[in-house]
Amino acid sequence: MTPLPNSALYAQRRARLAQQLGEGGIAIVPTAPERPRNRDSDFLYRHDSYFYYLTGFAEPGACLVLAADGTSTLFCQPKDLEREIWDGYRLGPEAAVAALGMDAAHSSATLEAQLPRLLENRSRVWFPFATHEGLAARVEGWLAKVRARVRFGALCPAEQGDLCTLLDEMRLFKDAHEQDVMRRAAAISAQAHIRAMQCSARMLRAGEDVREYHLDAELLHEFRRQGSQAVAYNSIVAAGANACVLHYRADAAPVRAGELVLIDAGCELDGYASDITRTFPADGRFTGPQRALYDLVLASQDAAVAATRAGARFNDPHDATVAVLSQGLLDLGLLDRNKVGTVQDVIEKRAYFQFYMHRTGHWLGMDVHDCGSYVEPTEVGQASQRRDPLSGEAITNRPSRILHPGMVLTIEPGLYVRPAPGVPEAFYHIGIRIEDDAIVTDGGCELITRGVPVKADEIEALMR
Repeated sequence: MTPLPNSALYAQRRARLAQQLGEGGIAIVPTAPERPRNRDSDFLYRHDSYFYYLTGFAEPGACLVLAADGTSTLFCQPKDLEREIWDGYRLGPEAAVAALGMDAAHSSATLEAQLPRLLENRSRVWFPFATHEGLAARVEGWLAKVRARVRFGALCPAEQGDLCTLLDEMRLFKDAHEQDVMRRAAAISAQAHIRAMQCSARMLRAGEDVREYHLDAELLHEFRRQGSQAVAYNSIVAAGANACVLHYRADAAPVRAGELVLIDAGCELDGYASDITRTFPADGRFTGPQRALYDLVLASQDAAVAATRAGARFNDPHDATVAVLSQGLLDLGLLDRNKVGTVQDVIEKRAYFQFYMHRTGHWLGMDVHDCGSYVEPTEVGQASQRRDPLSGEAITNRPSRILHPGMVLTIEPGLYVRPAPGVPEAFYHIGIRIEDDAIVTDGGCELITRGVPVKADEIEALMR
């Protein structure tokens, strides 16, 4: 059988991982199970990201076993012509070897019998900790069968390792193939945001009743129209005051002229996520207070983008955002200088937290909140203690991750203004977030989501 596209790429990843397993090491990497939605229907299947990263294989019921010498064994669903009539084509073990570049492949029905034999005479077994319910217990069961054979000379692995610690570091750096897929996913999502913006303005101009679900439908239509397999996460379509709810879900609230709409939505393409947030006036024109807050958030994002480059720290974009937002909150009167003091006081006391309560970014990749440590691994021992000025909680500070080319992160500042004493009423119920996806480069970062406008004037022009 002809190898599947990019099978060599996945084989290279397996080889890189095998080199890190140590002499006598062996890794077990299952894919995700199918999950029931109701009595006779499953949720749309989505593979496990670690498994897919190493195989490119998207069928359920599979497991990869990788030895330190690079030998790869796949367990997958056997061919079953009757089930395939109902559930679709299966690759099957016989075709999997050539198609996926494996050394061996067997029916998943034989996994329980074969795993103990594969674990024999190994020194360490690696598997993803705390990601597959029941996996640790299954590993213990397989090891118990190995121990039962010690009288026959079998050696049992004496150590267990969390495979995530190795794979997280690999996945943190996106290769050229991954970056290309993520650019295409970002482009699709950008077009979906444009479609939703224009739909909102068009329907309101026509005097139609507009609901959040109408805009959500436009997003989904464009995602699928351009070949995306699914949403990367549940889309947030929040009209008016709903934008002040950070994880609001698209629902049935009316979209009204004169209010803002916040859309946080991205598609998943070939296993990789995109993540875009845009905030726009429902009818295509910002009011004065809306524009003032919007321009402030955009200025804070500009500062964060400027701080995102190889050699900088992961926390640098957040610190740059907080500095701009803190000054702006004082300038606009959302924070009272007589009560909170200078901009440095606002930052040190976290007085901005009333309006900006999340971080400015996260890793992005196969998962929308992708894996990878946010602490610099070469400096993890450099710890200091501080007390949070708001909660009083003791917090351990460690140096944040040094950025390198190929890392991908989001840059997403925001402001969320709820009615409160001392807050100017003109800003009530305004929620704004602006989010773009950035690939770290030697000289800065590449924003791959700017296919949808971000400047207020450009948004208004688009919606006209």
